[in-house]
Amino acid sequence: MGRAGLINSGGASSGASDMAEAVKTAVINKRAGGMGLISGRKAFQRPMKEGVGILNAIQDIYLDKGVTIA
Repeated sequence: MGRAGLINSGGASSGASDMAEAVKTAVINKRAGGMGLISGRKAFQRPMKEGVGILNAIQDIYLDKGVTIA
């Protein structure tokens, strides 16, 4: 029947390190075979420009063909 796709939660917002944590979590998730990352407070409870930057960074990880299954 194949593999089930994993969508991981991005975790709680912790302030200044949110961008780095979101990118790290996305890379780990994708390398483990994950298909997506849920992002809430990290992106949506901050100024729009910062939030969009976090979401774009997460998208870039999943679109990057260089980040492969470990």
